[in-house]
Amino acid sequence: MTITPFKGGDAVMSSQEIADLVGKRHDNVKRTIEALVEQRVIARPQIEDVQEVGGNNRTYTTEVYVFTGEKGKRDSLVVVAQLSPEFTGALVDRWQALEEHAVRSMTQAEITAANANHLVAMERQQREQQVALERIERRVEDLSQTTVWDHCPQNCQSLTRIKETMLARHGLSGAVVDYVLKVWPNQPNPAGMVRNGHEEALGSQYLVWSKSHVTAAFHRFVSESTMVTATQATHPYFEGRFRLVQKAKS
Repeated sequence: MTITPFKGGDAVMSSQEIADLVGKRHDNVKRTIEALVEQRVIARPQIEDVQEVGGNNRTYTTEVYVFTGEKGKRDSLVVVAQLSPEFTGALVDRWQALEEHAVRSMTQAEITAANANHLVAMERQQREQQVALERIERRVEDLSQTTVWDHCPQNCQSLTRIKETMLARHGLSGAVVDYVLKVWPNQPNPAGMVRNGHEEALGSQYLVWSKSHVTAAFHRFVSESTMVTATQATHPYFEGRFRLVQKAKS
């Protein structure tokens, strides 16, 4: 990313920097900013285009929101508190560093070092994405070899049944259940597939999971969650807050 110049002595922070600091996707950060603007919690920040270096050293343009000055600093803190409260301190540290740089021009060596650090961060992100892709490919391959039953075994549950159970037990929404079963790094493996016996199903199949594996997975997910309010929680791997009305017992 090209370094955004300091304007009039003010420190400048972009929505991409906020995404990097809190470990969130940039598009999700931008949606959070837009939602807070619509709610009139923060002022609409300036929009700028920055140059990114992608694969094969190709450059492309990314649209970012830019926060400047004391008002921008305040609004960026609000955004981070909404996204990930535990990272607010990291943003304060970053603003302090930016403000120290704002009093003087960056040297060529500092600009080169900053660009190099960003390239390293991008390469790390690309490696992480590749690992995630390989995990998904392995999962698809595993599913292709999954056992198929005519009827759901007694020790297994369908996705619909799991959602009903976790809503009653923990107040978890269907979106959170989908995440734990299909996206979470510690997701339980499906036990197999069951043929849908309804005539209109046309021979389709649906996944089922072992009850014991599902219980263990959600016990871990809930135990790793942090209550933010009486009924709202966050999890290190889940994007944003979610409803949680009962912690799993040890």
